[in-house]
Amino acid sequence: MHPLLRFTLDLFEPGQPPVAVQFRHPRANREAHLDNALVAYEFKRGKRRTIGFSVGPEGLVVNAPAWVPLYEVEAALREKSRWIIKKLGETRERHQRLAANRIEWRDGARIPFLGEPVTVMLDPRHAFSAVGAELQSGASGQTLQLGLPQAAAPEQIRDAVQAWLMRQARQVFVERLDHFAPQLQVQWRRLSLSNAGTRWGSARIDGAIRLNWRLIHFRQPVIDYVVAHELSHLRVMDHSPRFWDTVRSVVPDYAALRGQLKDDAVPHWQ
Repeated sequence: MHPLLRFTLDLFEPGQPPVAVQFRHPRANREAHLDNALVAYEFKRGKRRTIGFSVGPEGLVVNAPAWVPLYEVEAALREKSRWIIKKLGETRERHQRLAANRIEWRDGARIPFLGEPVTVMLDPRHAFSAVGAELQSGASGQTLQLGLPQAAAPEQIRDAVQAWLMRQARQVFVERLDHFAPQLQVQWRRLSLSNAGTRWGSARIDGAIRLNWRLIHFRQPVIDYVVAHELSHLRVMDHSPRFWDTVRSVVPDYAALRGQLKDDAVPHWQ
């Protein structure tokens, strides 16, 4: 039967619950009605001992041993239906937030800098005291003027903004490292900027610190938490209670700041 006809019949066959929402994996080869949702999922069989469920950006993937009959797979789906729908909904919402944060690189684009919005303005005059870009404040807010022509390609604008942000990030990070290191009685020796997708910082016992340049989008108190976190690792190289006590000694409200540190709270760079 043609998949479209099968889908249509599924929606109207007697006994099927009303469909309020749909989740469809791009490589879906099976469907299930779970609560009030229609879930089209990718089904795989392989050498494994149990039925497994994973929810990712594309949707639900179900892995089952070769010997498990389909009715057991369907029973397992029903048993895990609340968890599956919850995870699918959370994943969809997160990607919608990421899409809303995607920047259209053009004259007038807006980016967060230290927690405040900054408007990108293209200025071909190149008459800046700084290299390639200059932040200016006015009655209408902050603007980042780039020495680029109005016809500049989106990639040129993106790269120029990123270069400026990385310069600001290094300057701010060094200042905050120097601020907290004496308080924690540690010494950092080298700073490098990272572009990790999900990790904001790291520290090595030799004093080398890595910080994600995208932290510059957040307010300074959030940056302070990450800086203090990594410096604290120079004293305690784990996440034991003693480590968190060390962080708390210089950033008392670290727990609240940590909760603000979400990767979908910053622009989606592309």
